[in-house]
Amino acid sequence: MRKLQTQGVHHITITGADRQSTIDFWEGVLGMPFVFDQPNLDDPSQGHLYFDPGDGRLITVFTSEDRKPERKSVDQGQGYLHHLAFNVSKVTFDQLVGRLKERGIANSGPKDRGFMDSIYFKDPCGMLIEMASYRFEPPAGLTHTDVLHRAHLIRVKAGDYNIDKSHLADAIEDLIAENTNTLSDKA
Repeated sequence: MRKLQTQGVHHITITGADRQSTIDFWEGVLGMPFVFDQPNLDDPSQGHLYFDPGDGRLITVFTSEDRKPERKSVDQGQGYLHHLAFNVSKVTFDQLVGRLKERGIANSGPKDRGFMDSIYFKDPCGMLIEMASYRFEPPAGLTHTDVLHRAHLIRVKAGDYNIDKSHLADAIEDLIAENTNTLSDKA
C-alpha cells in the first residue's frame, strides 16, 4: 500500500475560551500575530481565530463567549495532546523566565534537553506550552532534523543515553564534510 505522504504541519487547532482571552494569550503573551478570523464552519456558534506562530503556518483556536479561561488540569492521557512546543531564539529563551514572571505566569524554569533547552508553562485554559531553543544551527541547506537524525546515529553507536552537545558537533562536522565540495585532500 502507498503512504499518505505529509509535507509538514499545515495547522493545529485548539479549543480555547472566549475571543479576548485567546487574543490576549496567543498574540499578547506569545507574540503570534492574529492574522484572521471567521466562524467555525462546522459550528457557527464558535469563532475560529488564526495566529501565525512565526513560520507562516497557522495555530487556530475555536472560541466561544460562554467559555472563560481556567487553568484546570488538561487530560494528557493516551490519544490526547501532551503539550505544544514553539521554537524561540537563544536570546528570547534567555529572557523567558523574567518575562513570564512579569506576567505572573508560573513556569518550570530552564530544562536541559541535551540538544535544546526548554521552559514549560500553561496557557489560560491549562494546556502545557513549551518554549524550546535549539543549541545548534544546521549547516546551510540542511535542517534541524537532518542534524538530529545523524546525532541519533552517533549517540546509538556510542551507547549514550541521549543526544548531547558532542553528538551534535560530530553530526554537523560529518554533514558538512559530506555536503561540501573541495579540491584539497580531506583530512
